[in-house]
Amino acid sequence: MIMTHPGLPVAWAWTCIASIVLIIIWASFSRITTGFSTKTLQVKNIPLIGRYIHNTTISFKVLYTIKLIVLFLFILVILAGLFGTPIPERNIATVLTWNIWWAALIFAILLFGTAWCAICPWDYIAQILVKRNFLRNVAKTGTSLELRVPKRIRNIWIAVWLFIGFTWLELGVGVTSSPHNTAMLALLMVVLATISLAIFERRAFCRYFCPVGRTVGCYSQLATSELRPIDSDVCQNCKTLDCYYGNNEVESCPTHLVMGRLTQNSYCTSCGNCVISCPHKNVAWRLRSPSVEAIETGRPHYDEAWFILILLALTGYHASTMLPGWDSVIHQIAELISDSGRFLWSFTVGMAGNIIIIAAFYAFIIEIARRLFARKHEYKRLFSKMAFIALPLALTFHLAHNLSHLMREGGTIGQVITNPYGSNTMPLSMHEKHEQMRMLIPQELLHFTQTALLIFGFWVAIQVIRYRGKDLLIDTGFARWRLFPFVFFATAITGLHLWLLIQPMSMRM
Repeated sequence: MIMTHPGLPVAWAWTCIASIVLIIIWASFSRITTGFSTKTLQVKNIPLIGRYIHNTTISFKVLYTIKLIVLFLFILVILAGLFGTPIPERNIATVLTWNIWWAALIFAILLFGTAWCAICPWDYIAQILVKRNFLRNVAKTGTSLELRVPKRIRNIWIAVWLFIGFTWLELGVGVTSSPHNTAMLALLMVVLATISLAIFERRAFCRYFCPVGRTVGCYSQLATSELRPIDSDVCQNCKTLDCYYGNNEVESCPTHLVMGRLTQNSYCTSCGNCVISCPHKNVAWRLRSPSVEAIETGRPHYDEAWFILILLALTGYHASTMLPGWDSVIHQIAELISDSGRFLWSFTVGMAGNIIIIAAFYAFIIEIARRLFARKHEYKRLFSKMAFIALPLALTFHLAHNLSHLMREGGTIGQVITNPYGSNTMPLSMHEKHEQMRMLIPQELLHFTQTALLIFGFWVAIQVIRYRGKDLLIDTGFARWRLFPFVFFATAITGLHLWLLIQPMSMRM
């Protein structure tokens, strides 16, 4: 019997709908200001605890202590996956990877940006194998060829396809329900990171190819924290650019970033090299509005815009596969295409269709908007510019969906810690499944948080439309009704996400 979580109550859904209507009314009549401004707060200036947090975040000792802990857990996942029980709910490989790490990672991004990339075990193992960097990011070449990445792949299209492929493996092939396949997928990531580091300069895998790293980087544009210069004038007058080139003690920026020109979190891996190498001690963490990049400072390219859209599509598709009626849908697709066996072709068709529908819907909206602006804007540029509308919609639904699983299934980690291999265990009984579905927080708090997340995502999307759309209105007359297609897109996607949250959801495993 498949256990399901109850969906969002209808009363909370109406609260979300009423809020959306009020936001649209407000946006329709309120004045769009000439610029979006936001204040920031240096972490070290936080009363009482700021200095302690600042000193902790810039310490390589703390960073590598955390790296070693994560490396230990990663090795445990590999060993348990390869040699432990095949029962997914009894094996730490699947429970830690899919119930805990993947569910909690999105929340960590919202708070800490790309901090996961700083402690990622895939890159850390590659650094050890190729550059012999075990305890410091010292400037070494090791056995790497240090070749420049060819211009034709100096983008994130490979990461886009890997992200689609890994989602296909996760949901279609069923990696999440197989400890062995989970371990093999983890090892594959290590192999890809190691090969990339052995061939290309710096960390090309993190910058261009890693699907998880690009997901983290994409979502981190809505993070509440950022690594930035303390005084921008100091960076403007800097002659050495140690943050970019490195020095004798610390290696160069792994993703080719100059701190003084940094406006987005996307490609910063939070490694801390620039903090240590800066001779002026002018780099530090600070808190900010989570919407500033999406609304104003973010500048997506065409490939990045597509990554955002695919994130939006696959986040919704992931939730759809957990609906009680999902098997019926797959069977209908199977009958349509004469698929038999494990219905892998049917799943693939459904997944591809989902991506095509979301992408086509957005492309249609862009074309309608372009016509309203009298075709004065290039389609590709407008497509990229307005893709940030989809980013808060994807992230907040991802958070709301993951929160339900994390709060209802997070308790499974307790049992596998004492028996990580799942030795001499049987599948969970119905009684044990009911016990594991006990809420870690009050259910009303969960529903409130999910509703608040959807409302916040819609509000940020509307702000993106207002501020990015404001520039589009300058040449065509300030008639904000021309922005309606974008509002319709945000409303339709939020409505779909709300409907998905209302439905009961199956457990991850």
